[in-house]
Amino acid sequence: MRVTVRRNRATTWPAALSSPWAMAAGALGVSTSAVLIGVSGASPGTATFYRCALAAAILLPLAVFERRREGHPAKRQRIYASVAGVLFAGDALWWTQAIGEVGAGLSTVLVNAQVVLVPLLALAVDREPVSRRFLAILPVMIIGIVLTGGVLEHGAGRDPVGGTIHALLAATCYSGFLFLLRRGGSSGRPVQSYSYVLVSAALVSLGAGFLWHGMTLAPGWTQLGWLLLVALGGQVAGWLLVAIATPHLPSETGAALLMLTPIGALVLGAVALGERPSALQITGSAAILVGAFFVSRNANRAGHRD
Repeated sequence: MRVTVRRNRATTWPAALSSPWAMAAGALGVSTSAVLIGVSGASPGTATFYRCALAAAILLPLAVFERRREGHPAKRQRIYASVAGVLFAGDALWWTQAIGEVGAGLSTVLVNAQVVLVPLLALAVDREPVSRRFLAILPVMIIGIVLTGGVLEHGAGRDPVGGTIHALLAATCYSGFLFLLRRGGSSGRPVQSYSYVLVSAALVSLGAGFLWHGMTLAPGWTQLGWLLLVALGGQVAGWLLVAIATPHLPSETGAALLMLTPIGALVLGAVALGERPSALQITGSAAILVGAFFVSRNANRAGHRD
């Protein structure tokens, strides 16, 4: 049984942007966020608000151009995107909190439970089947993400229980966000739809920031500069590519390719911060790359057709 993903025939986006390669490039763009936010030193609410608000401002001309060419998104698509933005804000806030409680490695492993949850959501809601190839390669990718996260080499952190709860809450929000991003994007107009995601996430994080760990409305120029880089790399170059590509790929393929994110963060940490990945982390990265390669090959052969 093959699943047909609905596409908007009026869309002007090149076919290359709906390929597994575009999804992989988006995942690597997303990977810049963790390192840059860490360098900025911004609180969870401040970082989430500014990365989304700045990205929305940057994308505004492109969204206006798309609206003139293709019209306004339907009400259902706007609702999907707005709820996805709420879930994105929850993911960003809880994951940032979990990093300080259980460490970046374990929090990354837990939040990447999305590789299982997103295909299960697609199966339960859209009745999209899970392929045998994906089920066979899934254990390899899970082992890879555990090794890449350095969990076997680091301690459990200062608050293992609280950190695990926050990371799992982030994983739940992350999975729901990815599912709705894919479902809402199947109607076309990806820039406008993604702009609703950004505005919704910015508003939620602004309110949550004042109630949780503080909110800085006027960060210094240095911190603002780092957050602008987060907006450009993670939100515009990263998540916009994901938003364009994910509706045209099987849910399992999108979830698997997003596991390239910790690999990108590992490489960026080595280049920008002088961090040296261990042999186990390199082995884990190789396992993820192999898994992503085989799952993406399955997507190309299945040929998600119009």
